[in-house]
Amino acid sequence: MIIAFHKPFGVLSQFTPDGSRHRTLAEFGFPEGVYPIGRLDAESEGLLLLSDESNLNAPLLHPSNAHARLYWAQVERFPNAAALRQLEAGVLLSGRRTLPCRAFVLDPQPNVPPRDPPIRFRKNVPDAWIGLELIEGKNHQVRRMTAAVGHPTLRLLRVQIGSLALGDLAAGAQRVLSAADRRRLLER
Repeated sequence: MIIAFHKPFGVLSQFTPDGSRHRTLAEFGFPEGVYPIGRLDAESEGLLLLSDESNLNAPLLHPSNAHARLYWAQVERFPNAAALRQLEAGVLLSGRRTLPCRAFVLDPQPNVPPRDPPIRFRKNVPDAWIGLELIEGKNHQVRRMTAAVGHPTLRLLRVQIGSLALGDLAAGAQRVLSAADRRRLLER
């Protein structure tokens, strides 16, 4: 069984508390025996998969399988073409260059429901939504990449894994994948 879950802001990608103020997955009534495939940090939102099938980790997460994950990042200021090219070529983080990715400005800008709590607002600093399609997922990678090119992330949503999109799944909602969804998820 594979479950698609729209992880809300402030929720850990784990079932046990870590001593922080963040909520855990235990609050959302998942079936016994499932665990998250991959992670989203507590400040990130969007598509998180849970399963009772341990053989899914490598095909979905290992960079050698080139299984893409699409993120929407709301960043400070409108990134120019040079900043997007830097992201696409790979950014040096802690002495290691990230793998090449796809980076683009979302046009039109998405109409995303407001977050609770709201993002930091600065009257004189505009923001923009960009898309980043990665095949790797290092700790806080998207946030660190956008900051490295001068566009700190204000809000981050994972909207797609493989060909499986978050769609209109509401924050905090979950659904068991159908056979067709499962095929879409495992496509590269």
